[in-house]
Amino acid sequence: MRKVLKIYQDDLLSVFTNWGAAIIITALMILPSLYAWFNIKASWDPYGNTKGIPIAVSNVDSGAVIKGKNINIGREVIKSLKDNKSLGWKFVDTATAQKGVERGKYFASVTIPKNFSAKIATVLNDNPEKPELIYAVNEKINAVAPKITAKGATGIKDEISKNFVKTANGVIFDIFNQLGIELQKNLPDIEKLKTMIFWLDEHLSEAENIINTADKDADQAQKIVADLQRNITEVEGIISRARDVSGQITMFLDRNEDTFTNLASIVKQNLMYMEQTAGTIEQITDLLLSDTASAEDKKNAVNECINRLNTLIKLDTLLISQFEKLNGMGNSSAFDSELARLTQQKNSSENLLNNLKTIQSLEAPSRALLESTNQISKEASSNLGSILNQYDAQIAPKIKQVGDTAKRIPTKANDILTNADKTLPQVKKILIDASNGIAIGKKDIALIKSNFPAVKQKITGLAEQIREFEKSKDIREIINLLRNDVRKESDYFANPVLLKEKRLFPIPNYGSAMSPFFTTLALWVGATLLISMLPVELNNLPENYHPNHLYLGRFLTFLTIGLGQSAIVTLGDIFLLKTYVAAKLWFILFGLLISGLFVLITYTLVSIFGNVGKGLSIVFLVLQISGSGGTFPIQVMPTFFQKLNPYLPFTYAISLMREATGGIIWDVAKRDLTVFLFIAIITLIFGLVLKGPIEKYGGRLKRKAQESRLIH
Repeated sequence: MRKVLKIYQDDLLSVFTNWGAAIIITALMILPSLYAWFNIKASWDPYGNTKGIPIAVSNVDSGAVIKGKNINIGREVIKSLKDNKSLGWKFVDTATAQKGVERGKYFASVTIPKNFSAKIATVLNDNPEKPELIYAVNEKINAVAPKITAKGATGIKDEISKNFVKTANGVIFDIFNQLGIELQKNLPDIEKLKTMIFWLDEHLSEAENIINTADKDADQAQKIVADLQRNITEVEGIISRARDVSGQITMFLDRNEDTFTNLASIVKQNLMYMEQTAGTIEQITDLLLSDTASAEDKKNAVNECINRLNTLIKLDTLLISQFEKLNGMGNSSAFDSELARLTQQKNSSENLLNNLKTIQSLEAPSRALLESTNQISKEASSNLGSILNQYDAQIAPKIKQVGDTAKRIPTKANDILTNADKTLPQVKKILIDASNGIAIGKKDIALIKSNFPAVKQKITGLAEQIREFEKSKDIREIINLLRNDVRKESDYFANPVLLKEKRLFPIPNYGSAMSPFFTTLALWVGATLLISMLPVELNNLPENYHPNHLYLGRFLTFLTIGLGQSAIVTLGDIFLLKTYVAAKLWFILFGLLISGLFVLITYTLVSIFGNVGKGLSIVFLVLQISGSGGTFPIQVMPTFFQKLNPYLPFTYAISLMREATGGIIWDVAKRDLTVFLFIAIITLIFGLVLKGPIEKYGGRLKRKAQESRLIH
């Protein structure tokens, strides 16, 4: 290490003691920064100065007439462009524009042809024609300018399209607005009409059946009416006999009035017996939970419970049947609540029976099963007690009411039959009128039947169209849409989508955005200048010095100058050019690191390969300018450069400087630093391992080349 530092110390002493060497070293430190600064400043804001790019604009539009109104779109375009400062618009005639573009006076020209407005007016015709703008560009003047001028021509087209859409939509939405107002006024009538159409559609089949039936049965109707007229006397006899039967039924119910009273008592007795049975079952299931009862007693208790439960379920079924018949007699649902409770009681009893059968089949039933069985029995007993408590107040009166209703039925029937007997003379007259009416109606039915299919088809089709419309649309929503503000709707459809830009790492100008690339490029150029101007070898090196001593000692000298180059260029970027840098300190530190790596790479190439290494450094520079993605995204470059990109030091150097410029994401920065460390280690190993052998076997070739006086 002492020999390495001795070489480095002697180099520094030579710089400070030799003014010529000091001047050259200082120039080597400053020159790379000039390369970066001039390029950054030259590209500071190129897209903000496009107003200096001359574009000729010619208007020969003769205008058109739409609905009695004169329009001239070309004149409107020229008027708007005079207030547009994005490009250097030059308003000239067609011949001047063409000549100027050909000779490079104008970068491009836009001509609005004579029939431009006329073609726009064809939008109201059955076969509209799209108008055309004539755009001419001179692509040999500059590579980038055609892209900018094309953007300007596209902007004119978009502005015309936007204004046209806005104007056309304004007329259309004005018509829609008036239509919406008229629809709003007539909405009630529209709804009534829709309801009537749906009603007709729903009853068409019924009407058709009626017509067909009437047509088929018209002749039979006449015969039936004639038969009714002949048999009207028999009807009178039937009514008389029915009145006698009604009287007999009334007498029967009077004699058996006590039947319903007895029914109420029987039902109550059954409920009382059921309650007692349920109570007994509850007591027996209590025994099953006893710890003092014997197994034999419990077994007998289970058998007894099962027998009583079967009786209880039969009584339950009987009562349910009785209450259902009472409901039927009264033609009502008076006993629905009792039926529901008895049905629930029956279900509980059946569940209890299943539990007991399970207990019967087990040697040692679980405590949980026994407790569940006892709980069900208690609930059954409680439920029956509740029904019995309500019997006198609620159930018995309803049974009596059913009896009273049954008694009133024949009386009411007798009244109806009496009224029918009085009405028979009127019926005879109606039958005579009906016979006459049927004869006339047969002719009308035939006419209706012949025209009905066409009517049916029209109504069905109209109803189906309305239903399809309402599946996806609401007439009220359409009316509201049509009545929207005309101007706002027109503006919306002329420009329906707005772009809201969110800049994650905003950089205020193009020069600052390009500073990572130009700074990185300047540092490689600086390293290349060093290997071109300063020798990597030393004359009269003592024999006890190993080639690696020279390699490392001289590298420290190159590294010192390279760090000076980096400090000057990065500080100048920030404080002289005022480029935007989010992390200034890291921008400087990353620059030092990049410069150190670039110096190591170029120095190692020349130290090992001599002049060939200088050529390799230039080759690497050329490849890295194209393949690092410094100017254009690497994704738009040819496949060769895309595959080469991950292996270039420039790729990671530019990435590091961009992180410092826009805002550091440390995951990205750590990746780049890791790659740098890997490249540095590989380069050092390469230099230390190959320096000695190549120095030994390549010295003769180098000396022979130097004898030519062309190669040093």
